[in-house]
Amino acid sequence: MNAVLETSVPGLPRTQGKVRDLYDLGDRLVLVASDRISAFDWVLPNGVPDKGKILTQISLFWFQHLNEPNHFLSMALEEMGGAFAEHPEVFGGRSMLAKKTNVVPIECVVRGYLSGSAWKEYRQAGTVCGHELPSGLVESSPLPEPIFTPATKATSGHDENISRERMAELVGKELTRQLEVRSLSIYTRAAEHAKSCGLILADTKFEFGHLPSGELILIDEVLTPDSSRYWPADTYAAGGPQPSFDKQFVRDWLEEVGFDKNSPPPAMPEEIIVKTRQKYLDAYERLTGSPFGGG
Repeated sequence: MNAVLETSVPGLPRTQGKVRDLYDLGDRLVLVASDRISAFDWVLPNGVPDKGKILTQISLFWFQHLNEPNHFLSMALEEMGGAFAEHPEVFGGRSMLAKKTNVVPIECVVRGYLSGSAWKEYRQAGTVCGHELPSGLVESSPLPEPIFTPATKATSGHDENISRERMAELVGKELTRQLEVRSLSIYTRAAEHAKSCGLILADTKFEFGHLPSGELILIDEVLTPDSSRYWPADTYAAGGPQPSFDKQFVRDWLEEVGFDKNSPPPAMPEEIIVKTRQKYLDAYERLTGSPFGGG
């Protein structure tokens, strides 16, 4: 399977991230989710077909379901300009016209379960980003209540977990309070919906930005398998890692083949591509209750 690895629109400023291309239209933005996939801070040489479409449409589902002020304007290519409308085979289903904001430089992470970097810190110190946690928890344990664990946004490499106190030093106490309240509220509502779909939303991260009016809105992708950790509820058992609906499958494969994480990764074999695509599809269909149409 081939995958769209990058896009280009002549004459438009483009910022290219690991997996997304962002075009500046002046007063608005176009976010294009490619089929690139990254792991261990590397972009793999081949991608996962439809990944960008699936993730974009999961975000769209959540923007509509949550009824939370957000940056989404349209997925209609004709509203983005001629270059996008002229190439629906490239941009259709994976492009989102969005409001431009002054981005808050913080990843707003909410955790309901002990996993990933939180589990690593807890084992060492019994805390997670300044939160004191009960003793005796094991990997994938549910937390007594969801916790807000912000991180600084890294332009390259890993984001860095910080305390709420450090966040307040960076963006101010009042904005920190607002973001914590908003993030916990969104997580709680999303976790309830996920539960109704047979999924556990273990953790997730949000991004926010200010409109010129000063209004604080939800931006970027939201509650996708690339920004969230979803587990199947029917096989959940605390005490170890859980199967998930994200690229952990790709990370595991890279570990198995001995990838050293310091040099370019190998291309994924067809079997890994197909299985990874199916995990994203499963997440989409469970969360939305609809089959994926491609867009």
